[in-house]
Amino acid sequence: MMTHLLKPAIAIAYKDLYLEWKTKQNMMTMLIFSGLVIVIFSFAFDPANAAVRALIPGMIWVITIFSGIIGLNSSFALEKEEDRLAGFIVAPIDPASIYLGKVIANFIFVLITQLIAIPVLFILFDFHLIGYRNIAAFILVLFLGTFGFIVVGTMLAAVSSHIKSSETLLPVLLFPLVTPVVIGAVQATRILLIEHETFREALSWIQLITVYDVLFFVISFILFEYVLEV
Repeated sequence: MMTHLLKPAIAIAYKDLYLEWKTKQNMMTMLIFSGLVIVIFSFAFDPANAAVRALIPGMIWVITIFSGIIGLNSSFALEKEEDRLAGFIVAPIDPASIYLGKVIANFIFVLITQLIAIPVLFILFDFHLIGYRNIAAFILVLFLGTFGFIVVGTMLAAVSSHIKSSETLLPVLLFPLVTPVVIGAVQATRILLIEHETFREALSWIQLITVYDVLFFVISFILFEYVLEV
């Protein structure tokens, strides 16, 4: 059963990643936006001021959410051309595989953006991570928060792909639904990076993000078949 789902999902994710490797259009846009946010904040606030460093958790998730929306908006753009989405519907694969493949591709795009943007942010603000355990916990929060955002965003990108003004509709639908995971991610990041508390202090927020991820992943996984048929 898992092989039946994973093989088409990996093929779809590989197709999206390969096309992006050839064009580099979305990744460049996401990285340029992330760089612009970092530069604006670094000039607007004094990076040497200790109080300004309290903004870093929020900046990390501003970069993640808004650059992620850029990627999500184009997630089903190719399939919209010449009604190629109908090909997915009639293909002999489980619709859940399509959703899983898109989630994998979108997740990798955002992770690459974070991998480049966050170190640049830390360098410009002269911010140092303290403690290996806190670094590991921060990576976990980053992973879980991003996954929750992508899980919901991919589902809503498919919903909005049927509408002409999908670029405008997606953020309107997405922001209310991802508010819990964004709040949890920002709070957990603040506890770990700014207050230098232990994993235990951030555990309640991490649990909230995890429950959110599992709940919305299962719901989206089940309902994606009906979204394609809309």
